[in-house]
Amino acid sequence: MKFVGVDYGLARVGLAVSDPEERIAFPLATLRLRDFTGRKALLAALADKITAQGAGGVVMGLPVLPDGGESLTTRQVRNVTERLKRRVALPVFFMSELLSSEEARADLKEAGLAPRRCKAVLDQQAAVRILASFLALPSEHRVSA
Repeated sequence: MKFVGVDYGLARVGLAVSDPEERIAFPLATLRLRDFTGRKALLAALADKITAQGAGGVVMGLPVLPDGGESLTTRQVRNVTERLKRRVALPVFFMSELLSSEEARADLKEAGLAPRRCKAVLDQQAAVRILASFLALPSEHRVSA
């Protein structure tokens, strides 16, 4: 089954998609809030991207604090997830995104991407990291939101 990974941020949303065999995560797209008339339009575009992939599930990156606690951003992601679940009839899973952006930045630097190009795809690569972590979990440890 294909999954779409989401790195939700206040300015940009990075997306990744898995292969149907759930082995590899690939960068998909970056949605920028400034390209939409507001969060509602961004959420509609996000739902459209997920649906267009023929995904069987969605993996939302959940920004938890290093001590496991929740922040304002964590609550915002949970809120957006609830709104997304009303738009797409798919199971949604949370995956910790702790350090995903830092790891994504290191991946892109190692790949030799120029800093300007890195900014354009950083959120996609963070979504790849989130989705890859989820795919590495045994099925019985995947708990839907």
